[in-house]
Amino acid sequence: MTVITRFAPSPTGYLHIGSARTALFNWLYARHTGGKFLLRIEDTDRARSTNEAIDAIFDSMNWLGLTWDEDPVFQFTRASRHAEVARQLLAEGKAYYCYCSPEELEKMREEARAQNLPPRYDGRWRDRNPSEAPSDIPPVIRFKAPQQGETIIEDQVQGTVRLQNNQLDDMVLLRADGTPTYMLSVVVDDHDMGITHIIRGDDHLTNAFRQQHLYHACGWSVPHFAHIPLIHGADGAKLSKRHGALGAETYREMGFLPEAMRNYLLRLGWAHGDDEIIPTHQAIEWFDLPAIGRSPARFDIAKLTNLNAHYMREAEDVRLVDLIMRPLSEFFQRTLSAEERQRIIRGMPGLKARAKTVLELIDSARFYIERPPLDDKAEKFLSAEFLDMVKPVIDRLKNLTFFSAKETEDVVREIAESTGQKLGNLAQPLRVLLTGSTISPSIFEVMEVLGQDETLKRLERVS
Repeated sequence: MTVITRFAPSPTGYLHIGSARTALFNWLYARHTGGKFLLRIEDTDRARSTNEAIDAIFDSMNWLGLTWDEDPVFQFTRASRHAEVARQLLAEGKAYYCYCSPEELEKMREEARAQNLPPRYDGRWRDRNPSEAPSDIPPVIRFKAPQQGETIIEDQVQGTVRLQNNQLDDMVLLRADGTPTYMLSVVVDDHDMGITHIIRGDDHLTNAFRQQHLYHACGWSVPHFAHIPLIHGADGAKLSKRHGALGAETYREMGFLPEAMRNYLLRLGWAHGDDEIIPTHQAIEWFDLPAIGRSPARFDIAKLTNLNAHYMREAEDVRLVDLIMRPLSEFFQRTLSAEERQRIIRGMPGLKARAKTVLELIDSARFYIERPPLDDKAEKFLSAEFLDMVKPVIDRLKNLTFFSAKETEDVVREIAESTGQKLGNLAQPLRVLLTGSTISPSIFEVMEVLGQDETLKRLERVS
């Protein structure tokens, strides 16, 4: 059997971080088993589905590297197929017309609420003679759910889950206007797409009982279910925007790398021993459904940021430069030169070692283009005392024939020792004059990256 998984978002907004994890788990399982990963856009809610949301989902999925193996399926275009199945069940006596008025349905709900029971349809048209049907009520088609016994699901995450069938009512398959319901559409699409494993949030577990009966009624094989716990905030409460429940594209804008997001989302509910750093190729090799925990995972932006810092250090220098060139050009309001690009490439090892996000990298790289105005902490290093300390350094740097980090450090160290100063007392005003800040990569690395001409120009500007 070839494993086929799917991710089926509704295009009514951004790709929620919890949905991104669901997509990742489906993608990983398909890749782990050598199967297929498919994408279905559940756009039957025409009032809320938008092309912008569809584009955002595609964009976020591609950014995360979760590529699908066939053309996306758009659920709305398959409505006639869904309706065909409902009418077939009707013809086979496995579904029936229901002529309840809106007022009757509301009365059922009120009576259920009065008894502290969940609202349920009472089945009044289940075995009723159609000759009693009112002429002014367009009917819906309802599924004849089993009323006795129990339904058992062998869930690959939750284990054996049971539900008494008397808790199920007869769900609507086809509305009065002829449009199919979500429950019908999902089952028909999953069958027609050949889905073998349905991996989704455990908020869909109750749907699985109803859907399993629908599969049986249609004479179709039931896919394997795996219902994963939802994500909570660090405080244990349901994940919301205050916890970080943002769209995947927002995390890209915040400066996170896709490989860090994949690693972090993987560890939200799945584990492989004590391993925390799990690159994607390793995740594909290790991932399996039984390792998914049954308890809700907790989203922690601080852990994500620390993990991202690791992947920043591992990322190729040129790739990081490509990520920051456009923001830097926008900041300076001009196209950066090839020379400036090369300067940032040379300085990237020192920059990425200190940056936790791409945004931090952008901020820290600016001084390699132009020295920014001095910050408050740096102002004091423009005093006459500090500038006098820098003058002999400038004279010695002018005479260097080989301008490297080692050579410049040797010069500054010799001057510090000859004047009885600590190296840091001399290095700090140099750092301020070159970078505009008291914090930067090694000042000698900075000098080498800037080059002799630019270093001297910046030092002489104030001295």
